[in-house]
Amino acid sequence: MNITIVEDDPLLRENLKLLLGGEKNITVVGAWGSAEEALLAVKNLSFDIMLVDLGLPGMSGIELIKKVKEKMPEVEIMAHTVFEDRENVFSAIKAGASGYLLKGSTPRELIEALNTLYQGGAPMSPKIARKLIKEFQDEGIGEEYLLSPREKEIVRCIEEGLAYKGIAERLNISHHTVHAHIKKIYEKLHAKSRQEAIITARKKGII
Repeated sequence: MNITIVEDDPLLRENLKLLLGGEKNITVVGAWGSAEEALLAVKNLSFDIMLVDLGLPGMSGIELIKKVKEKMPEVEIMAHTVFEDRENVFSAIKAGASGYLLKGSTPRELIEALNTLYQGGAPMSPKIARKLIKEFQDEGIGEEYLLSPREKEIVRCIEEGLAYKGIAERLNISHHTVHAHIKKIYEKLHAKSRQEAIITARKKGII
């Protein structure tokens, strides 16, 4: 597999090149210290995986992940970072990372994670996987949160501040139908008010 590395720490970058380049099935085809350098270089490269540090100078690793996935959707991306907070983990995954490994993992763990990613898996440090599981458990994310297309339309109308009558006119449905949908939306989002419904829908990425 062909791998590129984006890591701003020069010593770590060289160590990663030596470690990965020493594997029989891995070829390091590029290594850069910033997202800007990487974006310029990858235009002329063919590779399978990009190993990305999130805490880069200038453009962030998360923004780099997003841009690379937009231009090269077939490339797999592994976040390799010290950050283990919710915001960075979810932002990296949402941007397009399919793996999330904390720095401090052993060389063997890194190599195995890259092999897993190359084979179609989604490797994560146990600590990160545990956090994600807890997040889903705490939030109660499940089938009950899957709003129908019509319900999503109504939530967007609520977000705009439309009253029942305005929603009914826009969607060409009856006032009673709007009322029934909103009741169901509140149930699914465990919301007791418009504001709660909007906040929860935003949190779940529904709107």
